Amino acid sequence: MSSTSIPIPPHRFAEAIKELPLANLHFKAAEIRNSISHLQSSNEQLQYFAGEGDRDCAEAIEENVVVIQRMEERIALLKREVEGRGFEWGKDENKGNGEAEMSGHGEDGMEQEFVSSNGHQPGQVGGSRGDEELARRLMEHVDEIEEGGEDGVQL
Repeated sequence: MSSTSIPIPPHRFAEAIKELPLANLHFKAAEIRNSISHLQSSNEQLQYFAGEGDRDCAEAIEENVVVIQRMEERIALLKREVEGRGFEWGKDENKGNGEAEMSGHGEDGMEQEFVSSNGHQPGQVGGSRGDEELARRLMEHVDEIEEGGEDGVQL
């Protein structure tokens, strides 16, 4: 980790995610899980050299472990936020595979179901949307954000 980089404290992270839409909470969790996966892979690759006495590799592993713990804490904060809004943290959410099954009741009291990051409805085996459709929808969403139709927060 860079000596000039200071991670956002957990209480500030928790405060920042309160304003995010539910889908963004899920996407942030998937992004964090992806980062954890890369750090774990890096640690596995560095382990041999650390075992051979390379102190730099050993220190890198130690730093990665601290970062992984911080990221796992953020996932727990995301879970608490989702559940605090009355939605379930999906079964797949804890498997770390980037998919989620979330359902609950929206502000209007109507039951809602959310699409997982792979484009499937919970319990759906195959996707009904192709890559082109998903890309089109993503671009529409990006255009809305750029036109000021929606505030975005990068964490």
